[in-house]
Amino acid sequence: MGRRLRDNLTSSYFEAANRLASKDARQKIIAYVESYDDVFFWRQVLSLVETDKVYFEVTLPSRTDHLERGKKAVLMQLLSRNVGQAMIACVDADYDYLEQGATPTSKEIISNPYIFHTYVYAIENMQCYAPSLHDVCVAVTLNDHFVFDMEKYLSDYSEAIYPLFLWSIWYYRTPNYGRFTITDFLKVIETGNFTFNGAGLIIKNIRRKVGKKLEQLQLQNPNTYKSMNKVKDDIRNLGVTPSTTYLYIQGHHLFDRIVMPMLTKVCEKLVNERENQISRQSVHDTQRRNELSSYSHSVEDIQAMLKKNAGYMRSEQFRRIKDDLEKFLQSLENTPNQEKI
Repeated sequence: MGRRLRDNLTSSYFEAANRLASKDARQKIIAYVESYDDVFFWRQVLSLVETDKVYFEVTLPSRTDHLERGKKAVLMQLLSRNVGQAMIACVDADYDYLEQGATPTSKEIISNPYIFHTYVYAIENMQCYAPSLHDVCVAVTLNDHFVFDMEKYLSDYSEAIYPLFLWSIWYYRTPNYGRFTITDFLKVIETGNFTFNGAGLIIKNIRRKVGKKLEQLQLQNPNTYKSMNKVKDDIRNLGVTPSTTYLYIQGHHLFDRIVMPMLTKVCEKLVNERENQISRQSVHDTQRRNELSSYSHSVEDIQAMLKKNAGYMRSEQFRRIKDDLEKFLQSLENTPNQEKI
């Protein structure tokens, strides 16, 4: 697939109207994404690099009679030879980025100039960017009180799972990835029910489960010291650190099983605090009911707010996406019209 994709990404992708339009007209580039959830994320990203000469339209891949979803559909859309369309693909990195060419899809993701990826596992990991989570809770509850160190919790969790994450990447760089799948990895790093008082015990239990699995994998693979160290060095150079491992695990697991339960507890506490404050400070019962009603209508949905969280724009990974897109647009501006994509 790699050769075909590169061979077809030529001037045939440029919209005929782009070549015939006046020099002052803006060029439209279609940005294909994997799912509906990705549309808003990539719109936020792409809007920051649009110029007075180029703009993007974010959409899902489609055949003549139906929409398609997923990374494969996005890449195949680029193969469709839609003469006259300028297009790029915007996809989740998944493990393809960290595999660094170990599979055909990985090779395509990291080398094709018309494919842009998240650098972290998926957009959900970006939405769960730890330094931004307090802001999400404030947006949900309108209460800025700091009640739990979510950033430290995710850092501790990341450090606990990091040694096993190395093994997960090691396996996925070999033909034997089926012996320790992402599903197997996620079962070990499952946290269970979250509570404030039990946060320390959760991390302790994760370390115990990870240690047990490490012993098993080391017994099964006794001569992996050098190759494992290479994986460790490689992914460190790619931006993975022990304290940021959460950004590189499966996005839905992080969003649904780790961050949402934590945010729910934090927001419940903040809402209770605000309601108690209103009750204490109200002069009479009517005022209390009115204030509580007004406040309840101001509280936002946690999941919806997290999906719209743009705090990831403070991250190094986002900076890299933005840099890639800016370089791409700069290359378009420096290319004669007849030679553009």
